[in-house]
Amino acid sequence: MKPGATAGSPSEPDPCRQPGLDGVQHWIHTVVMPREDLSVPALLLRQHGVQVTAQRLAVLRAVSRRPHGTADEIEDLVRAEIGAVSRQAVYDALGTLTDRGLIRRIQPARSPARYEDRVDDNHHHLVCRTCGVMVDVDCAVESAPCLQVADTHGFIVDQAEVIYWGSCPTCQQAAR
Repeated sequence: MKPGATAGSPSEPDPCRQPGLDGVQHWIHTVVMPREDLSVPALLLRQHGVQVTAQRLAVLRAVSRRPHGTADEIEDLVRAEIGAVSRQAVYDALGTLTDRGLIRRIQPARSPARYEDRVDDNHHHLVCRTCGVMVDVDCAVESAPCLQVADTHGFIVDQAEVIYWGSCPTCQQAAR
């Protein structure tokens, strides 16, 4: 560093500051969350054109930790990770991440919306009618036969959501 210059001054950039981050983002990256926790989620957000914020990072991590979690469950995880956060901020982040294809919103009948980070593949879901537990199931066939409909009515079909309903092993055991 040049004499009289301070880190981050115009004469010499702060060697620790990541390019493109404002002061708040730099503080989040260096103080609030360790770099190893940020690298992949932050890169993912940037690749999808989403501004990196503490709330969005926490929501993305929460959805990853709690596949098929409801917005309330995601909110609880986010609040446990970063402290005070408004419900609206969580809903906004869920909406943005869903719109950008980073997470998927699933809403089975008679159930609140649930979120998962398994996107862009051909998988479906099993839901227990009794306890509501939801699990992923891969398509039974190599291709996506559920995309072949008898009459498309002029639509170009690019995705199908299949939900299988039944009783999970725990609820079957409890019923015996």
